[in-house]
Amino acid sequence: MSDNNQNNQGGSLGLIACVTMISGGMIGSAIFSLSGLTVYLAGPSAIFSWIIAAAIMLIYGLVVAELSTIFPKSGGVFVFPSKALGKTEKTGKFWGWISTWGYINANIVAIAFAAIYVGTYLGVGFPILANLQIPLALGAIAFCFILNTLKFAVAGRLNNILVGILILTMLIFICVGIFGGSWDSSQLVPFFSQGASGSTGFLSVVPTAMVGYGSIVAIAFMVSEVKDPNKNVPKSILIAMGIVVTLYSLIILATVGLITAGYLAENPGMRFIPLYAASFTKLTAYPWIAKVISISAVLALLTTMLVVIALTSRAIAATAEGGLLPEALRRNGKTGTPIYATILVAALGAIVSCFPEFTAEIVSLGALFAAITISINCVSLIVARKKNAYVPGNFRAPGGNVLPVVVLIILIICYIPDIIGGGWVLWLYTIAWYLLGFIIYSYYSRKNKKAE
Repeated sequence: MSDNNQNNQGGSLGLIACVTMISGGMIGSAIFSLSGLTVYLAGPSAIFSWIIAAAIMLIYGLVVAELSTIFPKSGGVFVFPSKALGKTEKTGKFWGWISTWGYINANIVAIAFAAIYVGTYLGVGFPILANLQIPLALGAIAFCFILNTLKFAVAGRLNNILVGILILTMLIFICVGIFGGSWDSSQLVPFFSQGASGSTGFLSVVPTAMVGYGSIVAIAFMVSEVKDPNKNVPKSILIAMGIVVTLYSLIILATVGLITAGYLAENPGMRFIPLYAASFTKLTAYPWIAKVISISAVLALLTTMLVVIALTSRAIAATAEGGLLPEALRRNGKTGTPIYATILVAALGAIVSCFPEFTAEIVSLGALFAAITISINCVSLIVARKKNAYVPGNFRAPGGNVLPVVVLIILIICYIPDIIGGGWVLWLYTIAWYLLGFIIYSYYSRKNKKAE
């Protein structure tokens, strides 16, 4: 039986909730930390990097949106490949497992990275908290875990409030930064060659900027909980991306008019807190702006963690439902949340966040897994279109198979050089992670076969 007949079975999330969830998921650690790295390497042309990255991730978002109309079930990172790929159910589940196993790793890394920077930004904004980075990180994860155990409609409303405050604080920084009297347009010259990576630096940092849009797939991966998903999933992706790329571009414009790539080269400690660096050095007439930036960053990090925990727990629950993880992980609590999967995700994120000294390594280790998951989903759409007849009225990503192929080509161009140059630690970790995944997959596959 086709999955398409489920498309009209809506959940509790309307268009506004979908937009705020995607926006809140995207506006997180990347713009408040990794944006400084892009400015250091690309200078003012980093603005183009973030716009190019937005275009790439929007294409990917539309690819996944169409997959969610073909297979309208939450946990899409497992569901889409397992339904689309492979000639048999077993081979389909194998690809679903490969996709999910890498996705889990990348998201645990994202949760831990965000939690670490909750402590960092609170520490620089409020010196009394400077020595509490790890406790603050653990507290942030605990807070997001609690929100994820509530009814999704309640958590969604709280997320709407957090995202609203977050956008307001970002707009305050943009206005004070550009119109507060300290912004200097001469710092934008030279535009392309100012960064440490030279005139092509804006291209080399596109993969870094892509991290900032990773949650574009949030609603498509949770499609079962969306009202009228055939309309609201693609529409929310387009609206959220428009909001976020505008905010990102303006924030970087404000930042590069206040601090230069040269300043970040001379002060490496400021590369991961660029907005604070800008306020600390140039916005001294507005001493309160540093507090606003700290609050804004923390809200951004919390909303990202909230969404990523929800996505990862549902991916784990869908995998457990497919028989490849312990059955308990598919069980829902009274609020409809996959409670044991949520506990597992929060616990793993908390463990990794206890090692802030390895922040750079933590970020690098997530890149390859994200690229693999994105690639598998793009191939899934191409195959799904062949295997499933189009249902009139369903969303269909424009351009036929051009969009998923374009994403695959861009991934190869952007990610492969960094992956090849990542060193033996990255490769050893990647091999070890997938080896562990293969052992788990083999165990549950044999167990399911015996049960049959």
